[in-house]
Amino acid sequence: MKAVQYEQHGGADVLHYIELPDPEPGPRDVVVRVRRCALNHLDVVQRNGWFTLPGFELPHIPGMDIAGEVVAIGSDVDEVAIGERVVVDPSLTNVADGSILAGMGDLYGTLGVIGANRDGGYAELCVAPASHLHRVPSHITDDAAAAFPTAYLTAWHALHEIGKLERGETVLIHAAGSGVSVAGIQLAKHFGARVLATAGTDDKCGQALELGADAALNNRNGDVTAWARELTGGAGVDMVFDHVGPALFAASLFALRPRGRLVTCGNTTGDAPVIPSLGYVFHMGLQILGSDPYRYHEFADAWSVFCNGSFSAPIDRVYPLAEAAAAQEQLASSAFFGKILLAP
Repeated sequence: MKAVQYEQHGGADVLHYIELPDPEPGPRDVVVRVRRCALNHLDVVQRNGWFTLPGFELPHIPGMDIAGEVVAIGSDVDEVAIGERVVVDPSLTNVADGSILAGMGDLYGTLGVIGANRDGGYAELCVAPASHLHRVPSHITDDAAAAFPTAYLTAWHALHEIGKLERGETVLIHAAGSGVSVAGIQLAKHFGARVLATAGTDDKCGQALELGADAALNNRNGDVTAWARELTGGAGVDMVFDHVGPALFAASLFALRPRGRLVTCGNTTGDAPVIPSLGYVFHMGLQILGSDPYRYHEFADAWSVFCNGSFSAPIDRVYPLAEAAAAQEQLASSAFFGKILLAP
C-alpha cells in the first residue's frame, strides 16, 4: 500500500510518501480502505516533536479520522461485512481480546489512539478493531464522515459530559474556524444554548454565523471580555469552550459569570496560560475544567445525533495523499475553515 510515514521529528519535509506492506488484521480486526482522512493539530505537534502521546513510536503513520470501506475481516468478526462503508472510532478503549490493538485502553496512561500512537489513516489501508467501526448511512458523504471523529467527539465530551451545558445557557466558543469549534457551535445549538463565537478573521466570523452562532467577534481586533459581557447584559457567559490556550485565557476568565466554567480541551497557542488574578477566580467561584478522553459509548451516541441531524461538516480542501506535507502546512498556517482532508 501507499502511505505517508515519518521516521524522525521535524518540519513537513520529514513526511515521506512510500510503499509499505499491506496490514494484516487480527481475529477481531478489519482492514479499512481509507477513502478520506481528516487532519488534526496533533498530527503537526507530534511530527514536530513538541509533544507526543504516551506510547508514541517512530516510524509513524498519522491520521486519526478515517472514513472508508471494509476490504478484509478477521476470522472472528461478524459485526461488519466486506464492502460496508464505515467510520472509525480511533480511541482504543474497550477493545476485545483477539484484536492486535487490544490492551491499550488506559484512559489516564497509555491510551491507544489510531493515528496518534498507532498507525493511522495517512495510508491506503488501515487496521481497526471491528468493535470500533460505525456504519455510514448513504446520505453521509465520506468527507463528512471523516470530519466527524476527533472534532465532534472532542466537542461532545467537553460540552455535554464535562461542561454539562444546559438549554438556555450562553457559551463562548473560540477559534470558530477550527474543526472542533465548528462541531462545538453546532452541538451547542443542538443542546439549546446561545452561542457567542470568536475567530481570527471577519470571514471566519461570518461563516460561524452561517453555522448557527448567535453572534461573532474578530478576536484579533475586538475586546472579547467586553463584548461577551455586553451581549449578556453585564452578567457574563455561563461557559467558555476553549482549545486555544494562553492567547485568550485571561479574556475567557473575565468573560465568565460568577460560578461560570471554562472547559479546556487544547493548547494551540501554548501550554502556559496566565491567570491574571487568582483572587478573582476564587472570589467569583470560577471553575476551570479539563476535558479528558471521551468514553467508548459516547462515539455511538454522538454519531447517531450527527447522522440524524442537520449538521454541516465544512471541508476547506481535499489533498491527494501524496501531498500530505502541503496539507499539514496549510493546517499549521490556520488559513482554513472546517477540516482539511487527505484522499488516498
